[in-house]
Amino acid sequence: MNLTEELKSINEALIESKVESGKNYKIEMIFKIVDGLKEILDEDKKQKYPLFLNVHEQFLLKVVKNIVNKPKSNYIIGITGESASGKTTLVNYATKALLKGDEDDLYTVISCDDYYFDTSKELKEAGSYEQLYMSGFSFDTPKAINLELMKAHLISLKNGCGVIAPEYNFVTCESIPNTIYKKPSKVILNEGLYVLNETMQGIHDIKIYIYTPFNVIKDRWFARAALRGKTGKAADLQFADVNETAQTYIRPSMNNADVVISGLTSADYIQYLTTKILNFVREITLFYR
Repeated sequence: MNLTEELKSINEALIESKVESGKNYKIEMIFKIVDGLKEILDEDKKQKYPLFLNVHEQFLLKVVKNIVNKPKSNYIIGITGESASGKTTLVNYATKALLKGDEDDLYTVISCDDYYFDTSKELKEAGSYEQLYMSGFSFDTPKAINLELMKAHLISLKNGCGVIAPEYNFVTCESIPNTIYKKPSKVILNEGLYVLNETMQGIHDIKIYIYTPFNVIKDRWFARAALRGKTGKAADLQFADVNETAQTYIRPSMNNADVVISGLTSADYIQYLTTKILNFVREITLFYR
């Protein structure tokens, strides 16, 4: 059953059962939001560099029904993609759009990067990044990140409890525990390499994958590596590992995503389209209050 057929069947069921007016207005709101979002997505497709590459057929109906039927719930949005694919850019500009709302405590960001295990001792013992990589160490597998702690923090936030997240230093490889307070919020943005890893299954209400061509990822990755003190052979060794592990651990998660987004879209357009979507949903929900 496709999206249009499912919406039609829901409406017919409501009419036949003569449900109370409260549910009727909710289903009308669902219809208007889904139809409006589909129009926005159709406009996006016409752009030279559209933001949305693929949206799962049943995704819009599912997420809108949850928003309408559970207005007080907190939502965890998982955003993943390869290293340097544009995850942080998407989050930064999406949050700028979220800040334009009137709601308090609207969003919190939980980044996979903050949950790397401390490997400062291993780096010192190796003497350099190059020697550390040559020893077989990898920063780019799920084992390098404390996914269990991140999962526990996400569950706490969804349930309305604040957490104190660690902070990771990419130059010294030091992890400082209990450093950054994260508040419970309506929207919890969880971004990083392994947020859709099997350890994290069942956590996210919305799963987003960012697709970016390999040559773009490579250029971005080496530019960022230089800022983190990794150049020459050390950078070459790590990028080779990044590419190999992405094929094993990250790229397959695109098949499980609700939405696939382009990593080539400009930051301004990300903010514009996110603002447009949020404003539309806000206007419809306010109208039906």
